[in-house]
Amino acid sequence: MSNRRDLLVLLGAVAMTPRAVFAQTKQPILIGWLNTDSRELSGQNLSAFKEGLAALGWKEGAQYVIEERWANGRLDQLRPLAEELAARKPAIIVAALSAAVRAAAKAAPKTPIVMAGGTDPVALELVKSLARPGGMITGITGLTSSLAEKYLELLLAAAPKVKRVAILIDSNAPGRALSTEAVRRSVAQYPVETRFAEVASPEEIEPTISRLAKEGAQGLVVTGGLMLRNERRRIVKLALARRWPVVAGPGAWAEAGALLSYSADTLANYRRAAYYVDRILKGTKPGDLPIEQPTKFELVVNMKTAKALGITISQSLLFRADKVIE
Repeated sequence: MSNRRDLLVLLGAVAMTPRAVFAQTKQPILIGWLNTDSRELSGQNLSAFKEGLAALGWKEGAQYVIEERWANGRLDQLRPLAEELAARKPAIIVAALSAAVRAAAKAAPKTPIVMAGGTDPVALELVKSLARPGGMITGITGLTSSLAEKYLELLLAAAPKVKRVAILIDSNAPGRALSTEAVRRSVAQYPVETRFAEVASPEEIEPTISRLAKEGAQGLVVTGGLMLRNERRRIVKLALARRWPVVAGPGAWAEAGALLSYSADTLANYRRAAYYVDRILKGTKPGDLPIEQPTKFELVVNMKTAKALGITISQSLLFRADKVIE
């Protein structure tokens, strides 16, 4: 009896290793990847996810392979791409952002889904709660909507002379209402005028910004939304032509020329997503894994833009910055 008990303990321990999961399937485990962005713009996120898996002992090619699907910023492509992934019958799907999580959940309702960023999944009714998500979705949220409350504060810290601020909103964003509410909470704390403007398509951006300029806007806050993020270079160019400082998130905005960007650390989120994949592939039910909120955030200051706009960034703000673009 003692030998049999020892053998069962040993087998249980082996079953908790990536090698054991691989051995059970006799072929590399298929992991689905559904991303709203393009590989060109967000390939580093996939690399961060693979780094997270490697740190947990998983070997790409030998123990797992990834079936990639990128929407290239087109929300209308998420559903067919999710259905393509579902047809491949992956063991698990890693999805980002919220629209991709929703598409994956509809296409593969019985497949575990790990979210790697996005807005509040409870508010979007994707899960029951963060502590006990239930169902097949878990992962880490990016707090995209609630972080919008910080944008106006940062804009005024960098450019205190700004008295009238335009707020640009993607009307198609899943977290639009949450982002707008967060910005309104911030607006109530400062003696500035604001102009809220929603856009539903890229074609509406330029005329909307022109209208905001005629209304006397002096700075621009951009809330979350895939369409606006994909159009960030054009938005920043239009804003800078009017000498507006721009605040948005994530860091890609500052790299495109925005004065400031503030967001959860995207790469850290994707590395953490690997932990969820590891736990699920070892037998934990997705609904039993609490959804985490990010603990690392990134403030990026673009000093090139500051100089071009004649803005002097305070030392206190520079001290808070995680990255400075010279």
